[in-house]
Amino acid sequence: MGIVDTITETLKSSRPKAPEEGGDDGSSGAYWCDDCGVRVRDVEVEPEGLDLSDDGTPLCPDCGEPLRFERASGTGCAC
Repeated sequence: MGIVDTITETLKSSRPKAPEEGGDDGSSGAYWCDDCGVRVRDVEVEPEGLDLSDDGTPLCPDCGEPLRFERASGTGCAC
């Protein structure tokens, strides 16, 4: 393997992957807490994992406020 191939492979492995490149784990977004900045991916929310509000929205594990759902979209999404 030449030096160019080595550099190319190194750069490929260190590049962050966008959601469409990162594999399909079933995630369609994440829940965010606007008060304290906590982020919980939707695939990590289990029925017994987080408390739920009266309308079924997960509550922030840190402050107890309802979390806001944000869909994953495009390459700039933090989800």
